[in-house]
Amino acid sequence: MHLTLVRMAGDYRKGSCMKIVIIGGSGLIGTKLVNQLRERGHETLAASPSSGVNTLTGVGLAEALAGAAVVVDVTNSPSFEDAAVLSFFETSTRNLLRAAADAGVGHYVALSVVGADRLPDSGFMRAKVAQEALIRSATVPYTIVRATQFFEFLGAIAGSGTDGGVVRLPPARMQPIAADDVAAALADVAVETPVHGMVELAGPEPLPMDELVRRFLRAHQDTRQVVADVHAHYFGAALNDQSLTPGDSPRLAPTRLEDWLSRSIPQR
Repeated sequence: MHLTLVRMAGDYRKGSCMKIVIIGGSGLIGTKLVNQLRERGHETLAASPSSGVNTLTGVGLAEALAGAAVVVDVTNSPSFEDAAVLSFFETSTRNLLRAAADAGVGHYVALSVVGADRLPDSGFMRAKVAQEALIRSATVPYTIVRATQFFEFLGAIAGSGTDGGVVRLPPARMQPIAADDVAAALADVAVETPVHGMVELAGPEPLPMDELVRRFLRAHQDTRQVVADVHAHYFGAALNDQSLTPGDSPRLAPTRLEDWLSRSIPQR
């Protein structure tokens, strides 16, 4: 049984249902989160440009957030170019925070990345740090959820390190997580009291990046050779074993890589 909370007069009280708005509700995490919250009995609105809500222009935000107890921001930039991704997160977050404050939202939940503040050479990570700073300096009660990389992104990591038939990746440890587990954790956090700080979320097992991708490719019967290269970069950033792994007390998700692979790859 899940404890469900509703906002009344600016506070959280026991109850049966509340309105939760998912910004980026049509994406990978957003879609899963919307489904999970609806299964728990909440009035859940999936907000995205396709539904008439644009965080960059502000169009539709006031209408979407009217009466909302919680906003969960799982948006992502359409471009990862350094200037574009920074502009996206700064503009989008400012507009969202302003609209949330105007609507009297009681909890602003934002999805970020474990290690964001440890990788200043990555334009994407710098943009996430800027987003977090805006949330911390605003007036809306908040929880920032930093998650490790998703299993679903391992193919893109392989592609980033591929040169011909060889994939060169740093052997730095990661602790990746299934997107389903991220959505489940966000659903839990959304109905909890704001922590006015950061929560870390990770998968159950730390493994070197090259080994993770090697297992992923093997499961997909991909014949590319994976080579551990301490000089290889991760989307422009140099890594060590602490760069992408959580601190001392993360929330650990249950799904292991082998279990995720077994259920995500169609049987041949």
